[in-house]
Amino acid sequence: METPNEMRAKIADKAAGDADFRARLLGDPKGALERELGVAIPASLSIEVHEESAGTAHLVLPPDSKLSEGDLRSVTAGFSIFTPAEREGLREAGLNW
Repeated sequence: METPNEMRAKIADKAAGDADFRARLLGDPKGALERELGVAIPASLSIEVHEESAGTAHLVLPPDSKLSEGDLRSVTAGFSIFTPAEREGLREAGLNW
């Protein structure tokens, strides 16, 4: 099974080499990923794809740590890019995702 970072790299690599996929990913991220990965992404989960440029960088922050695990599950409909083992490792490191 791929790690989240491996999956992100695979998607970025495909987008870099496949102009049609890149356009679909930018225009309809959820649809493009569902088609590429062969999974159904919950309607309650929003996916945004940002294209960096020479003058723009994007920083993604983790969810507010004040949210409980139940709050996070309700926001994400249980969908996570982390495996249960990775989530446990994050918890052990003090990062409550």
